[in-house]
Parts: sequence; C-alpha cells; structure tokens
Amino acid sequence: MSSRGKQDWWRHAVIYEIAPVSFQDSDGDGRGDLKGVESRIDYLQWLGIDAVWLTPFFVSPMLDFGYDIADYCAVDPVFGTLEDFDRLLETLHRRNIRLILDYVPNHTSDRHAWFADSRSSRASARRDWYVWADPAPNGGPPNNWLSRFGGSAWCFDDATGQYYYHSFLTGQPDLNWRNADVRAAMAEVLRFWLRRGVDGFRVDASAVLIEDDLLRDDPVDPEADNSKPPPQRLKRIFSDDRRESMSCIEDIRRVIDEFDGRLLCGEVQGKIDRIGHFYGNDHPRLHLPLNFSLLDSPWDALSLQGTIDAYLNAIPDKAWPDWVIGGHDKHRVAGKTGQAQAKILAMLALTLYGTPFFFAGDELGMERPDIPKEAVQDPFEKLVPGYGLNRDPERVPMPWDATKRHGFTTGKPWLPMTGIKTRSVAELQQDKQSILHLYRELIALRKATPALHAGDYAPLRSRNDILCYQRFTGQEKFTIALNLTHDARRLQDIGSGDIVLSTWLDRRDVALAPQQMLRPDEGVIIRMR
Repeated sequence: MSSRGKQDWWRHAVIYEIAPVSFQDSDGDGRGDLKGVESRIDYLQWLGIDAVWLTPFFVSPMLDFGYDIADYCAVDPVFGTLEDFDRLLETLHRRNIRLILDYVPNHTSDRHAWFADSRSSRASARRDWYVWADPAPNGGPPNNWLSRFGGSAWCFDDATGQYYYHSFLTGQPDLNWRNADVRAAMAEVLRFWLRRGVDGFRVDASAVLIEDDLLRDDPVDPEADNSKPPPQRLKRIFSDDRRESMSCIEDIRRVIDEFDGRLLCGEVQGKIDRIGHFYGNDHPRLHLPLNFSLLDSPWDALSLQGTIDAYLNAIPDKAWPDWVIGGHDKHRVAGKTGQAQAKILAMLALTLYGTPFFFAGDELGMERPDIPKEAVQDPFEKLVPGYGLNRDPERVPMPWDATKRHGFTTGKPWLPMTGIKTRSVAELQQDKQSILHLYRELIALRKATPALHAGDYAPLRSRNDILCYQRFTGQEKFTIALNLTHDARRLQDIGSGDIVLSTWLDRRDVALAPQQMLRPDEGVIIRMR
C-alpha cells in the first residue's frame, strides 16, 4: 500500500465497520461471508472510506454474534477459509483500504480448547487461565456479580465443584488476565494476524479484563428502579473498569508497537470523563478509545456544543479524538435524529477534529426495522426482554437493491429484511441528492482538504439553533454551520466566504450572503476568505 509505513495513517482516515454476516452473502446460505465482502470492494472504493473494521469471523458457536470465539486463529466455515481472508486483505490493500479486526480478549467460547482443558480438572495446567472460585458457604455463587445478559455471572461446574466467571453468556467464560501465560497466548493471537498484514485491532470490552481479586460484592445502585434492566441494577465497582485492566491494555499495545503503522482502538466503558485514561500516559494504551458521545447527546445545538467541548477537554492534550456514529450494538442514529438530521450528523462527524467511524448502512440513513418475536437472535432480547436492548435491528443485512432479498442473498436472510424502511444502495446511488451521495462527497472533500482531515479546531458560539465551529491550517479556514431544526435559521455574521458544500447538495461555490439563511435541516461548509 502507498504510505504503508506511515505511523499515524488513522488520524486522517474514515473507518467503516462491517459485520460480514450482514454485508453480502456469496453462497446462498443467508449469511454474509468474506467472499461477499470482497465482492463489494468496488462499492467501498466508490464511497471513499480508508479502512474497514470487521466484526468477528473466527470459529464460533455464534451465540453472541461471533464474540464467543472457539479458535482465534481460524476462520469459521460459515465465513469461508483463511485463504479467503488472505485474498480479501490483499485486495483491500491493493485498493489502498486498510483492514482492522475485532480482538476479543475478555473471554472465549466454552468450546475453546483452552476452556475444555481448564475445566477438565482442578489440576489442569490451564485451570488458572480462567476465573474459577469456590462456592459461597451456602453453596451458591461466590458473590453477587451479574452477567450483562442477566442472572448471576457465575456458572457451577459439576465435575470440578467450582464456579467459573462469565461477564456475558454462560458460554463465554472470562479469561484470567492476571495469568502471564494467558497474556502470552493472547499476544500470539495478535501476532498471528499482524504477520498476515492486518492494520490494527478494535479491542472488545477492554475495560472488563480484570475484576476485583477479593471478589467483593458490587453495591446496589440506589437510583435503579424497575425501569432499569436487572443486569444494570448494581453499581459495578468491583466487576468493571478496574485500574488493573489498564496494564492489560498496555501489554496489548506493546505487541501492536512491534509492527509499524498499526492501530489499536477499543471499546471503553463509562462517561466522557473516564475516557482519557484509556489513552495512557507514560505507558501508551489505545490510540483511539472509541467515543460514542454524539450518539448519547440530546439532539440540539446547545447540547451538542456541550458534548463536543466536554469530550475534547476530557482527553489528554496530545491525544487524537474520534467520533463514532454507529455500530453493531448501538441503535441506528437515523431513528433518533430523523432522515433530514441524519445528514446533519454526517456533516458533523466528517468535519469534526478527529477520526470518524460509522457502521455499514449509516450512509443509507438506515433505521431500526421491526424484528418479529420469532425471528429474534440477540441474546439480550431473549434473556432480558422488554427493555429495548435488542441489537438485531442494527444487524439486519445491507440492502443493496430493491429486489425481494435486497441483493444480499439468494437464500433466506439470517435476519428478516422485510421491515427495512430506507432505500437501497442502488436506489440512493441514482439520487444525486441522497444521504449516500452526501457521505461520498463529504469523504472526498475531507480527503482533499488538509484543514478538514488534519487542521486545528476552534468552536464558535452556537446561536439560533445553529451549531458552529471552524477547522483551519495556516493556509485555509473553513466554518461549519449546522441547522439543528426543521425550520429556517439565520446564520450569525461570521465574515465573508463561499459555501463549498450543503447537506442539500444543491449549492457549491456560492458566495455567503450577508445575514445568510440556512434552510430547514441544512448544514454548510464555508471556505472563509
């Protein structure tokens, strides 16, 4: 790849998350696969993204979307073969698109050979590779820790008379990251893929790698009532975001740094004020702790102004920001903002200071389709129903065209596609003012404009429901103005300039008028004179 050795390529990149199972099926079994991803590289290049992040395609019982891994260094036959992966990687690199993989260090599948060995006997050499504990005096679980999927986080093993810990499903036993052999084995997993040429990793559940070694009970959250899902009714003081987990991330980063120009990003827990420590200090951790604050913010100019400022003030001085606007376990944001304001979000994410991430389908304005009860796959909805935790709607396959199966498969899709509310890729490509074309034009403008992909950032005071900020270098300055309402709004006096792009995609290189009006749901990028 061109500029392959550039250490900080990710600072200028637009990163696109793909769940292979939902992207493109190549063999008619209704589940997407690696060959399917390869077949859509022309689309990725047309869109203009710089890197793809793939969710797990490793050997797995698929109880939790592939995040229950039975072999970290093999491709599940559902997705293809290792040769298919190598060809996909080579083809992406030939098109100057980098590849990031999901790395799931917290737990394995209970079908992993390591766990089979660990549970075979208390004397097993791998017994301490997982978190085992004796029953409580009453014979019950060792403490009150809860699984994220409901119920106790401890599962009793009849054969050996102890409980094993699982932060998630019973089929996802937690690895013991206090064990040096576990750290060494997981380092070799990273090296296996890095040697094949992958460009980085996204670390899953990076804050929960180590729990309290005294197994102290989590306190009850006094503010949690019946509207709160049962797994969230404890304050996870002892089972989440422990300081000791930071040393695990530092170990992972050291392996990444053995290879030139590789990225380490990761899922982190907590509010904005906790995100800074995931960057590290004397010992580097994640290049990019993933920041979902735009998804959580109320959707108005003053709230967004505050959210952006709070985040930028919470990260270390020399840290590089990032902005995630979609994901495989986050509600589709277009369902929150509406279609017109989804275009505003696109302009916001692709012009802010930092690296944007979005999920396949966000560029179509995909919303959450209804999933019939009998078709539900997500363990959250099966085990903790009725709290809006179902992630299946985000995972519905990509609609490529308007045919019966939307060009995704010739078979029966693994999730029903009948409830898709937005137009397909083919339809949106025909509409030159669609959200898809807006994403493409924003990505192209960002790439071609140093001020937008590498320049400094300065907020302006947001007035009249218009969010405003500037991006600049010594040679150029741009003002971004985003109307967060469905009504026309007058832009404050910001000086003279030219509108280079509107979210309406109908005016370019137009002089900024005195007392410029922004139309309903309109965002503009202005080149200042």
